[in-house]
Amino acid sequence: LIEIFWPLYQHWALYVGDGYVIHTTDDGDHSDSCSTTSICTTVTVKKQRLKDVVGNHKWHVNNKYDHSHTPRPVEEVIQNAEYWIDKEVTYDVLKSTSQLFVTELRYGKALCDQVSGT
Repeated sequence: LIEIFWPLYQHWALYVGDGYVIHTTDDGDHSDSCSTTSICTTVTVKKQRLKDVVGNHKWHVNNKYDHSHTPRPVEEVIQNAEYWIDKEVTYDVLKSTSQLFVTELRYGKALCDQVSGT
């Protein structure tokens, strides 16, 4: 897992080899499918070069849950991640994060310190 330090928050991506990551990216569209107590947007899952996603921001490998959760086999993680490429997903900014997306792929369970209950 790659943690990217963007202004105001950390963005997470899944490294899949050859300089590429799979991650969620905001396409600017908004959705009405969440409750009135949520803020929703549609995000698209993209496969992009790590250097293009990171830009000039700091980043590091962060597999911090490896000590408490067993990662899935690499081939399974990559296959599951590639399934999502170019798909749009409704994203509740109060309950969902890019970290939840990539930890679900790596561990089979969405994990995030920033969202309560995970």
